[in-house]
Amino acid sequence: MSTIKASNIQNGSSASVNIALNTDGSATFAQMPVPPSPYAMRNKIINGAMEIDQRNGGASVTIGASTSTYTLDRWFAQSAQASKFSVQQNAGSVTPPTGFKNYFGVTSLAATTAGASETYAIIQAVEGLNVPDIAFGTAGAKTITVSFWVRSSLTGSFGASVASSAASRSYPFAYTISAANTWEYKTITIPGDVTGTWLTTTGVGLYLICDMGSGSNYKGTANTWASAAYYGATGTQAVVGTNGATWYVTGVQLEIGSVATPFERRLYNQELAMCQRYYEVDDIPASGSPKISSSGLAQGTTHYLAMFKVSKRTTPTVAMTYISNIDNSTSAVGTTSISSGAFRGFNTINNGSFYYADAWVRYAAAAEL
Repeated sequence: MSTIKASNIQNGSSASVNIALNTDGSATFAQMPVPPSPYAMRNKIINGAMEIDQRNGGASVTIGASTSTYTLDRWFAQSAQASKFSVQQNAGSVTPPTGFKNYFGVTSLAATTAGASETYAIIQAVEGLNVPDIAFGTAGAKTITVSFWVRSSLTGSFGASVASSAASRSYPFAYTISAANTWEYKTITIPGDVTGTWLTTTGVGLYLICDMGSGSNYKGTANTWASAAYYGATGTQAVVGTNGATWYVTGVQLEIGSVATPFERRLYNQELAMCQRYYEVDDIPASGSPKISSSGLAQGTTHYLAMFKVSKRTTPTVAMTYISNIDNSTSAVGTTSISSGAFRGFNTINNGSFYYADAWVRYAAAAEL
């Protein structure tokens, strides 16, 4: 019996094939299916390599007093007070870890002492449809592992957590940064939570929270499940507590299992499409043909249909921005009849002699968790 690798045999898949040579000189082929790769589609985090920044295009953003300021795609910031820290893709222009091009950067803008009920954090909400296999809230809850590369101007113990959609269950943990301004790789293994309510719908399945210096009400005992909304472990560093402090992260992965596997790399267009399920901005040409061309009655409002590049998680909020007039258009633009796959826009003609209007516009469709 001999074994060879072959393609396009019987079912068209790549496989190992046993070849049995018979006494009459003929051969018998027996295909042995190749099992699926254990490394495919295992990372529950989207944009963990921080490649996609549709909103800001790499520009720095100062975080206002907000519970959910989205920054790089799929990541949002919480800040109890305005102007305490900024975020930026590749902040500080340092060299990322080998194999990575981008990272998420936080820079403290003041020395802030958090009140007991104040939160300062960087968070990703993972959709419930992407985590039913984790099975939290059931007797079959799976162990998960979080891994990432991190760098800070501070050293010591830093806090993070995994939490449920209602933040009624959380697992705070700590990790140590040993050397300032040096990339370090961290892994944290978390036992499955057999209690609590963990959504497997289009709502939030779980939160991954990186604490930047939240107050004492949001700190808990490390490495244990709690019926509370903890953002990090007690006694950990506050990035916002030191003016000018920096905290950078990339290669973030959350997967089933007790051992961290190599970071799952997806093609750029795949990662972008995954982000666009939650947020999409159309591309406006700098010159040439107009982006939107519509027609209707002279001096009237005209309508057109715009299809999203990717169907949204739910019916999105669509914001339309008028860029400039090409032919016969006014700045009166807007949207109607929005669905998860498309929307109708409208434009107003400014000349009674015409029945069409051409304009440059931009739309942003948000269906964030």
